[in-house]
Amino acid sequence: MPFFVNNDLLMPLLILAGLFLLVAAAYSSVGFGGGSTYNALLILSGTDFRLIPSIALTCNILVVSGGVFHYYRAGSLSLGKLLPFIVLSIPMAWLGGRLLVSEQVFIGLLGFSLLVAAAQMLLKRSGSITASNYTTARYWLVAAPVGGLIGLLAGITGIGGGIFLAPIIYFLHLAPARTVAGITSSFILVNSIAGLAGQLMKAGDYSPYEGWVQAWPLFIAVLIGGQIGSHLSAYHLPESWIKRLTAVLMLYVSLRLIWRWAGMGLI
Repeated sequence: MPFFVNNDLLMPLLILAGLFLLVAAAYSSVGFGGGSTYNALLILSGTDFRLIPSIALTCNILVVSGGVFHYYRAGSLSLGKLLPFIVLSIPMAWLGGRLLVSEQVFIGLLGFSLLVAAAQMLLKRSGSITASNYTTARYWLVAAPVGGLIGLLAGITGIGGGIFLAPIIYFLHLAPARTVAGITSSFILVNSIAGLAGQLMKAGDYSPYEGWVQAWPLFIAVLIGGQIGSHLSAYHLPESWIKRLTAVLMLYVSLRLIWRWAGMGLI
């Protein structure tokens, strides 16, 4: 297990914790949890791939919980808009967490997911949207299956799914701009909880519980980073800079993962 803290592994773990802190600060400043990049960093550090989703999902929970609370208090979280997305995503995220997948499938899914997320962060333009006139029935017909598919991917790979949900909401004009961040953060939170439950209940001989507990330095790091990110606006840092730097990092890591996945396919 990579997370037995001894003299040989303490320094690499502290370096990884520092990177997690930076990722949490960057992602929380734009309303995301950072699960996709935690996953990628863990893979590149040599962590057992079976342990990675449970660590990344826990980090997601710690980063977005505070944001959800603040969005709710500010009136930016519409439960009516959120419910259709999570009604299928919660059970599907739990199911995804329970599924046993090979290392090749896991790295491939994560690499291409990260590539799509990086592309949408780089190409998406700032600006507000106005929700289209969706009837309640039509809104449910669109939102429920979208949420279910993203939830399944979230549970398998250890991401919250917000990086896919936000651009879909914007593209389909499913909600006004002021509620998108609240919906996305809440979606990440509930999917991460469901996916983590599935991961810790995973069938088979392997249980990630022991290694998950020993990853506590990473959890402390993202908790601190998430608080830093939520207060970045106080320093007047341009959000566009943070988003683009984060996207460039995601793009680089995704290409490394896809390269590794392609090499595994040739073996």
